[in-house]
Order: sequence, then structure tokens, then C-alpha cells
Amino acid sequence: MELRHLKYFLKLAEELSFIRAAEKLFISQPPLSRQIKELEIEIGAQLFERNNKRVALTEAGKFYEKEMREVFRNIERINIKTKQISENQSGEFRIAYVSSTFSGDISTLIQFLSKEYPFVNFRLYEVPTVKQIKALEEFKIDLGIIRAPLNSHKIAAQLWFKDSFSLVFNKNLYPIQSEQEIKNLDETTFVFFNKDYSPQYYNNLLEICAHFGFVPKVVHESNNISSIIQLVKNGLGVSIVPTNILKSHNYPEIGYIEIKSVNLFTDILLVTPREHQSEIAQKAIDFLIKKQQ
Repeated sequence: MELRHLKYFLKLAEELSFIRAAEKLFISQPPLSRQIKELEIEIGAQLFERNNKRVALTEAGKFYEKEMREVFRNIERINIKTKQISENQSGEFRIAYVSSTFSGDISTLIQFLSKEYPFVNFRLYEVPTVKQIKALEEFKIDLGIIRAPLNSHKIAAQLWFKDSFSLVFNKNLYPIQSEQEIKNLDETTFVFFNKDYSPQYYNNLLEICAHFGFVPKVVHESNNISSIIQLVKNGLGVSIVPTNILKSHNYPEIGYIEIKSVNLFTDILLVTPREHQSEIAQKAIDFLIKKQQ
């Protein structure tokens, strides 16, 4: 069996037409038919049902297609890794984060890595958790900073820190003094993260409000934590945000009260592709964890 047999098989499985597959492969139909037949003989299974009218995958063929596509994805991963080793850690390293986790630590990380690896271009992207997971699985991101939960066996994760939640408000408009006063905000306008953008985070906020006995009146939504803080700062509502973001959004108009009566935290994870570990990623993770200690 040669690699071309598998390429011919996958193209025919995709097109389900010897004519179209042969055209895409830039060969004539007889050699294609011969290669497919050789493959079927070698593995001892019929992969296609074919007659004058149609070509279709057998059940064995469907299984074989699924497995072979995974093989080719692994070949691509191996080629990428080999190229990176050959380049001796030059090229590009891509880091993604969710907006609510950005802090001075991430800026300091980029400075640290740039000194350690002067020939690497470090790219920083703001990407929501759901999209980060997909990008990590496809090796489009080298290091991600996300909020739990994470459901992917293709991604390795380490806990960076646990974050509590805090109520944020404009002190001039909402003279709130204690956590107990949150229960009086049932008629107050709330600013939340968009539900589709961060469903787990959105549900956490609903759970906190339920603890205080009301359903929040969500009038404004945003996909960016800075936008949420600006809306609160401008008096367009109150919000509940991860406590850690207040380090980088400290305004004199903004007041905040950490919510301690609700045993609810959000885990911040440092994530990498499980099959695509790198020296730079591990050094970045070690740096961030040490900064948090």
C-alpha cells in the first residue's frame, strides 16, 4: 500500500464519481479504478458499491474513510511539528485569551517571551472560549487562556487561578454599601455578557442573581468586558463580573463588592493542544502560574 492509494480512495469517497475524482486527481479513470481495486484487495474489504449509475461507500468504506482522514490529519500535525523543530523555535507563536482574563500579567508574559525567544513573533488575540477550543484542536492557536468548562480530549489544561465574582456599579448612581443590598436590585438594569458568546458565564450570573431572589433585568449585552465596564461607568446599569478584571479596570466612578455568600467560582485555564506541546508554551505556563502565586 502506498500513500497515493489512500489519496485516491479519499478523493473518490469525497466525489462518489470516478469521472469527477479522476479529473480532480489529474489522472484517467482506468488507473484510478485499478488503484482502488488494488487497495480493496490488499485490505481484504470492498470499500465501494459501484455500477453504471452510482458509486457509494460500503459500511466498511465509511469506517475506512473516517479513520484515514484522521491519519492524514495526524500526518499534517507531524509535518507542522517537524517544521517547528527544524526552525529551532523561530516563526510565530499564537496566544489567545478571553477578554475577561486580560491583565497586566499577560502583557508581562509577552515581554518575557520576547526576550527569551527574540526570533519568534508573538501574536495575541482576543477569542471567546468556544472558538478557542476549536482553534486549539485545529492547531491554529499555540496557547489559550479560557474559562472552564473544557470538554475536549485533544486539549491539555492547567489551572491558572480560581476567580470569584463581584458586583460592579457607578458609585454616584448606586450608593451600595454591602453585599446584602444586591437583593434590592431586582428592578435595576443589568449589563451582561452575551449568552451565545459565553453561555457558562451567563448562566453563572443568573445563578448568582437567583441566590439573591430575583431574575436580572438584562437590558444591555456585550461580548467584551471593557465594554461592560464602560457601560457601567457611564451609568447604564450594574453588572456582575469576575473579580480579577477589576485590577485592570480601576476607575474612580466604579465601585465593586465581592460576592462571598455564593460559593461560585470560575476556573481560568491555560490550555494547549495535547498533541502539539512546545517548549515556549510550557515556559509561558510556568511564568503565568508563578506570577499568580
